[in-house]
Amino acid sequence: MSLQNTLSKHIKQAVNSIYKVDLETIEFQATRKEFAGDITVVVFPMLRAIKGNPMQIGEAIGNYLVENVEDVKAFNVVKGFLNVEINEGYYVDFFNTIKSDTTFGFVKPAANEKAVMVEYSSPNTNKPLHLGHVRNNLLGYSVAEIIKASGKKVYKTQIINDRGIHICKSMLAWQRFGNNETPESTGLKGDKLVGNYYVKFDQEYKKEIQDLIAKGQTEDEAKKNAPILLEAQQMLIKWEAGDEEVVALWTKMNNWVYDGFNITYKNLGVDFDTLYHESKTYLLGKEFVAEGLKTGVFFAKEDGSVWCDLTEDGLDEKIVLRSDGTAVYMTQDIGTAIQRVKDYPDVGGMVYTVGNEQDYHFQVLFLILKKLGFDWAKNLFHLSYGMVDLPSGKMKSREGTVVDADDLITEMANTAGEISQELGKLESYSTEEKQELYKTIGLGALKYYILKVDPKKRILFDPKSSIDFQGNTGPFIQYTYARIQSILRKANIDASVTLSAAEVSLHEKEKELIKQLQLFPEVIQSAAANHSPALVANYTYDLVKEFNSFYQNVSILGADTANEKVFRVQLAQTVSNTIKNAFGLLGVQVPERM
Repeated sequence: MSLQNTLSKHIKQAVNSIYKVDLETIEFQATRKEFAGDITVVVFPMLRAIKGNPMQIGEAIGNYLVENVEDVKAFNVVKGFLNVEINEGYYVDFFNTIKSDTTFGFVKPAANEKAVMVEYSSPNTNKPLHLGHVRNNLLGYSVAEIIKASGKKVYKTQIINDRGIHICKSMLAWQRFGNNETPESTGLKGDKLVGNYYVKFDQEYKKEIQDLIAKGQTEDEAKKNAPILLEAQQMLIKWEAGDEEVVALWTKMNNWVYDGFNITYKNLGVDFDTLYHESKTYLLGKEFVAEGLKTGVFFAKEDGSVWCDLTEDGLDEKIVLRSDGTAVYMTQDIGTAIQRVKDYPDVGGMVYTVGNEQDYHFQVLFLILKKLGFDWAKNLFHLSYGMVDLPSGKMKSREGTVVDADDLITEMANTAGEISQELGKLESYSTEEKQELYKTIGLGALKYYILKVDPKKRILFDPKSSIDFQGNTGPFIQYTYARIQSILRKANIDASVTLSAAEVSLHEKEKELIKQLQLFPEVIQSAAANHSPALVANYTYDLVKEFNSFYQNVSILGADTANEKVFRVQLAQTVSNTIKNAFGLLGVQVPERM
């Protein structure tokens, strides 16, 4: 049981004993550095249930705790804040319970616990992954790992957007201008090759628009009537009708893209348990649209298009099927959600990692699924995140002005190499060891820079500043981990020894470090509940800062007594294990040497 839980129980007993009042919750906060104490009880919220002076109430509760709780040594009251001092033995005893627990903070799922499915990546098969996809993948993967660590079974998944007009645009451009080139003949990754033709389509489309405007059409008319667009629309209709030639081209080009994606995912360090394809799930979506028409969830307009009227819910009318019978994104998202629960009956909720420009889409999707009568629809969550900007401005795929994910990963490793060489600490490394380390540092910098920010916030990403060995960065934390490994290699002690409170006299810095370690389980639970890897990232930074303060003020290997040395080495080992586990939740590796 945590210190807060223990104190909560006793404070409630104190209040009941003194004031004959039952409190539901107790509010705690960290004790301010200028006051004595290890944890602070906020008295003011109790005034809603207890009439009296907050100073006197604090004094009464403090006296009760000192008299009745073995771990409470002393207290002081400042205005409405009760600062509680905890016996040194409590921290030593707590540390002994976690020092050998390599999964401290992690909770195993209960047998009857409902699973959570986390969707991320969800790319289109008409272009390679870019910086925006990188934030999506890192967020989704990390949230899945955090939810798993909090005690739930998790399935990682993606929906591959492999159909639609945008896919047909790349297909048509390759058909017209590709001269049968392939990834093998060009040496390009398949996703990059196909992406080039998406850009080519846009270039040709713009030319045709200008030609039509020159012939007297308005810009709006020209955009609708451009021959290349009309041909792409026809290709989509043929695809949905199962035209053999179109489907064969679609299959070939999509496979090129999948091969390319798999390389990027491997380099980025993310994975999936299961994949879904829009080309399959949209059909199930169509079935439920037909079902919903019968039950009145949807209605048909005169042109044959099908809609859902959400005006009574404060939204608007939403199309779920076009007049020509083709599906829209909403159709396939309805089908995908239903298919997932059919495939995994233990799924009780889903997390969709999608940018905040789709906030309204998911509001509508979740509402439609509830109207269709699915009980699990109440446990759907949109992990909405802000866009990633660069100093040079916004990215646009169709214009080819994106930061390619593969190029970014390579650039991060190269930058890490340049900075590491400047610092001159890798003389004993082989070339292969150096390259592996550069990749670990570069990717760690990228992941940490993105994940330390609250998902809802927009990010201005600067690759150079993310690779800094000082401050709140991935490399700074990785370096601290490597420093601890160096200490452990030199320690030469029996780390399995357990020292009692009577055998150890805690330095203030040791106590502060143990207090920081104590927070880890609570941080995991909070990060899972809030779908926020930033909480784990910033906790890890705080832990590392606390360790570095300890390291600068307390000698580890040069301790005065054998017991002090053993305890401090064990403390360093536990900190390094917690750093490794926390960074694992972010998908970041830690090097043994730097």
